[in-house]
Amino acid sequence: MERAAASFAAGVGPARGLTEDEALALAYEQTENLLPEGPATDQQLIWIAVGDDGAVGSLWISTKSKVPFIYGIEVDHAHRGKGYGRAIMLAAEEECRRLGHTQLDLNVFGDNTTAIALYDALGYTVISQQMRKDL
Repeated sequence: MERAAASFAAGVGPARGLTEDEALALAYEQTENLLPEGPATDQQLIWIAVGDDGAVGSLWISTKSKVPFIYGIEVDHAHRGKGYGRAIMLAAEEECRRLGHTQLDLNVFGDNTTAIALYDALGYTVISQQMRKDL
């Protein structure tokens, strides 16, 4: 849960103008609400991605809704650019297909251009967009 909260806080803080502490508090609150039983919470898939050197990243998918939602995907900094993000996403898609789902949703912050490029390459399309203007 700590990994998911830290990853969410890193994205939501700048997007919402929160301090690091505020973003982390919000992330922990939302994570605890979504995972009341921790990793054992029903209809939640929480994986640690493992490479030759041990853990390289993580994935959290909720399968509660008709369309599963990726709440978090993270590749550790030392392992980025090595194809792990793509491999994690492909494994997520395969598991969702195995469970009978035909779609998979996720959210990505607009400044995360690396992730956006990966999702584009994997065939994801924008279904909604939130915009902001600094005044």
